Amino acid sequence: MPNLQKLKYCHINLALFAFAASMMIIAFFFFQKYLGLLPCPLCVTQRIFAIGFGVIALIAALHNPAPHKQRIYSTFIALTAAAGAGVSIRQLYLQSLPADQVPACGPTLPYLMEYFPFGDVLRAMFLGEGSCAEIKWQLLGVSIPGWTLVAFVLVIAVCIWQIFRKAER
Repeated sequence: MPNLQKLKYCHINLALFAFAASMMIIAFFFFQKYLGLLPCPLCVTQRIFAIGFGVIALIAALHNPAPHKQRIYSTFIALTAAAGAGVSIRQLYLQSLPADQVPACGPTLPYLMEYFPFGDVLRAMFLGEGSCAEIKWQLLGVSIPGWTLVAFVLVIAVCIWQIFRKAER
């Protein structure tokens, strides 16, 4: 078994970046293009947080900071992933509601962005609406936001490990 302590900080962050990129490739090419599933506002928000932690991880890998600053980058990556996990949990909650309690479907995100104030767009992106409660695809009985939550939790776990391990370059 490999010694995890010897993994270099920059390599772990490159792996986190690659993980975020693979999440976006799967979301765009498989779900959106191949299956034709258009993302709801909560899905778009989860994508934004995945891109966010990926960008921070790439910057951290390229910067390859001193050990005490590595913990700062890992904290920001973990916080971004935690925000994405929170949005995933919100969508899973909406998906668990009985049909009569699901919020009404609102306009599409592009329509909201064109005709509504930014505050309304943000509310839709973080609270969701009726289309966010639809379960359009499952694997092993778990929907897309469930798998996205698993991905965010894995990223958070890696970051926590990086925060508390003996830092080295």
